[in-house]
Amino acid sequence: MAGTDKDTGPEDRDAARFAEQLRASAQQVWLAGVGAFARAQQEGGKLFEALAREGSALQGKVPADAGDRIAQAASRMADMAGEFSAKAGDRLEGMFDKRVAKAVDNLGLASAKDVEQLVARIGELERTVARLSAAATARRRPARTEPKPAAPRARPRDGG
Repeated sequence: MAGTDKDTGPEDRDAARFAEQLRASAQQVWLAGVGAFARAQQEGGKLFEALAREGSALQGKVPADAGDRIAQAASRMADMAGEFSAKAGDRLEGMFDKRVAKAVDNLGLASAKDVEQLVARIGELERTVARLSAAATARRRPARTEPKPAAPRARPRDGG
């Protein structure tokens, strides 16, 4: 019967296997990204809680210049949170990039660098073909066209 799994050729099975590997790899990349994001959120929350405890301990010992110190501490906290967030984002991006690159490599797909190299090579080939074509055209001489002798005209017959 046409259309059954038994009737599919090796190319169809390879294509199906490839599609399944691609799906599984994409799922792993997605899960790794979600896990990294969750970890970054957890660590960020721990940092905030530690800073809040430290601030609470200091609150009972508030000196006269507390306002300035609080402003400085808030500024440092904002800087630390920004640095932490940037580092976590960079790590997440790096992990994601590595995983995607590995998945692309495992699937045998061309990387962006491969495509750039091919585009550059195609450009070189196009320039070479244009140069060779121009040189060949310049070498060709136009054919001389000498006028052909006119064919003799047929004379009309006299009625005879």
